[in-house]
Amino acid sequence: MHMPTAKEIYAETVRDLPSSERLRLATLILEDLAESAAPALDYSDAWTEEDLQDLVAFSERNAGWKQGDDDLAKSG
Repeated sequence: MHMPTAKEIYAETVRDLPSSERLRLATLILEDLAESAAPALDYSDAWTEEDLQDLVAFSERNAGWKQGDDDLAKSG
């Protein structure tokens, strides 16, 4: 038995639906995907070493940029 592709389903069925029904279908699909993906998401509060290094690097760049701005404001 041939399993139709998403393109085929859209062309044969979804395209002719009113906009409100297409939005309702899209919502159903997205909600279903969100529910099925939820257990795979990692919500832990633990920071990896890479996360910490990224935070430090960003903070150093941002602090240097702000310090430079303050110096320019004082001299201008």
